[in-house]
Amino acid sequence: MSILPRSLSDQAFEVVRERILSTQIPPLAPIRQELLAEELGISKIPLREALSRLEEQGLLSSHPNRGFFVPPLTSTEAEEVFALRLKIEPEAAAQACLSACEAGQEAARAAFLAWEQADHGDPNASVRCNRAFHLALVTPGGRQVTAQLIERLQVLAERYVRKHLEPVGREARAANEHLGILQAWLQRDAALVDQLLSTHILSTLHDLRAQLEQIPLTGPLLPDFRRAPRRRREPA
Repeated sequence: MSILPRSLSDQAFEVVRERILSTQIPPLAPIRQELLAEELGISKIPLREALSRLEEQGLLSSHPNRGFFVPPLTSTEAEEVFALRLKIEPEAAAQACLSACEAGQEAARAAFLAWEQADHGDPNASVRCNRAFHLALVTPGGRQVTAQLIERLQVLAERYVRKHLEPVGREARAANEHLGILQAWLQRDAALVDQLLSTHILSTLHDLRAQLEQIPLTGPLLPDFRRAPRRRREPA
C-alpha cells in the first residue's frame, strides 16, 4: 500500500492557517477566494475545504453569501481559550514531567533553546517557538488526546499571544517564566510545574484584558452583513 501525499486541501489549510496566525491576513480581513486560489495554484474546491476546516477550528468566520473573514480579537474569546488552557495545560504538563524520558526532556530543552535564540524582532518566530515550547511540556506520557486538545487551544491562543508580546519587556518576562517552568519540569516537580504554568497563563490573560479593551469592535475591513434596504417599487 502506497502512502498518498498530502492533499491540496491539507496544504492550503496549513498555508492559510499560518497566514492568519502571523496576521499576514489580519483580523477582520475578508478572504478573497479567487485571488487566493490563483496565488496558491489550486482550484476553489480544495481551498473552500481548507477554509471550512479553519472555520471549524475557530480561525475563520463565515456568513451566507458573504464568504469567509478573519474574526476579530475579542476579550470573550480570550477569556474562554485561556480558561480552557488553565483547566487542562498545567495538569497535563505536571503529569508529563513525571513520565518524560531522556528524549522527552531533551526535546523540551531544545524547544526552550529555540525560543530563546529566535529572532524576537520577528513576531512570527517568537509565537511559533512559544507554541512549540508549550507543546513539548505536555507531549511526553502518551496522552495523545490531551496533547491534541492543548495544541488546538495553543493555535487559538496564538493571535492573542502575539498581541500580548507587543509591549516592550514582555519577551524578557516570558523568557524568565519559561525558564522557571522548564527547570521545575526537568526536576519532575509536578506541583511546582502546575503552579508556575498556571501563574504564567493567568498573568498573560490579565495583561490581555487591558490590551483588548483598547481594540475597537468594528473596523473598515469588517464585512457589512446587514441587508441593504429593499427599494420600493413604483406603481406602474
